[in-house]
Amino acid sequence: MPLNPVLESAHFIAEHSKDVSIDMNAVEKVATMLFRQMEKTPYTTQVWRQHPLNPSHPTEATIDWIFVVDLLNFSFWSDAGEFSPDRYTVVYNGQSYTGYWALCACINRAIDEGLPMTQASFYANATDEQLSAIFRSDTSEQIPLLAERIRLLREAGQVLIKQYNGSFVHCVKAARKQAAHLLDLIVRSFAVFRDECQFAGRPVQFYKRAQILIADIWACFDGEGLGEFVDIDHVTMFADYRVPQSLAYLGLLQYSADLHAHLEADRPLDYGSRLEVEIRGNSIWAVEQLRQCMLVARSQSASSSSSLPPINAILLDFYLWDFAKDNAQALCNVPVHRTRSIFY
Repeated sequence: MPLNPVLESAHFIAEHSKDVSIDMNAVEKVATMLFRQMEKTPYTTQVWRQHPLNPSHPTEATIDWIFVVDLLNFSFWSDAGEFSPDRYTVVYNGQSYTGYWALCACINRAIDEGLPMTQASFYANATDEQLSAIFRSDTSEQIPLLAERIRLLREAGQVLIKQYNGSFVHCVKAARKQAAHLLDLIVRSFAVFRDECQFAGRPVQFYKRAQILIADIWACFDGEGLGEFVDIDHVTMFADYRVPQSLAYLGLLQYSADLHAHLEADRPLDYGSRLEVEIRGNSIWAVEQLRQCMLVARSQSASSSSSLPPINAILLDFYLWDFAKDNAQALCNVPVHRTRSIFY
């Protein structure tokens, strides 16, 4: 099987970085800690369906819900500040949601209001006013990049209608249970998923939203039916801005003094800039090293291998993302890189 171009890119970036590095001693320590935690409390695909905003029953309609959510799964950090009362917030079923979960709440709220928000025939042709209302806020701050989200819905909706009979289910079926094939179909069919740029004289790929789209389908279906992929371990960590924060907090990522000062000053990093690419690429490679160390620990464990959950980059990413959200106060002193982009 060919190497995932994202993983190959991450390796190249890690070997040519100037301001970001990976501390292998920290990788080994965290790998031991996480493996022991997973032996006691397995971290599995079940965590996906346990969230009240995620669909609890996997169906073909669920595939189209996941597609819309991951099509729009980008740039939720707030100009008002993470803990500001003005931050973009959606109140749904009496609960306030921010960030990614606010997006999920928007989609579910629209469906409850009778809008076919997961049908390409609707969002490809809906007016600006209709789509803007779907993302309405319960605070003064509006969802970031609203115009871009509307554009992406229309563009992706038209692709689904023209190439996949109006549903992403047909794209999933065309991949024939191969994550690598599905990734290729996504980035070839939908320009809005082509998360790639130039670094050190060559193209590099990240494909954050395309990969998390595959991962969410796998997790929702618990690796069965439409969610069965024989090569699911082909998928890497999803290079965003939240998981690198966890990796830096845990000591896996090391930033140069200049980069740290840049982030501390809340100065933005342009998408595709050298520093931004180094953070994302090293994050992917650090999680791959973490996975490899945990696989070694698993092979040496006295526990029955059949009783342990899979160890792949998807579940490690889910864990690290949850860790950042659950420990937001502890991580508030670790700067997050600020990049406004449709890709993450």
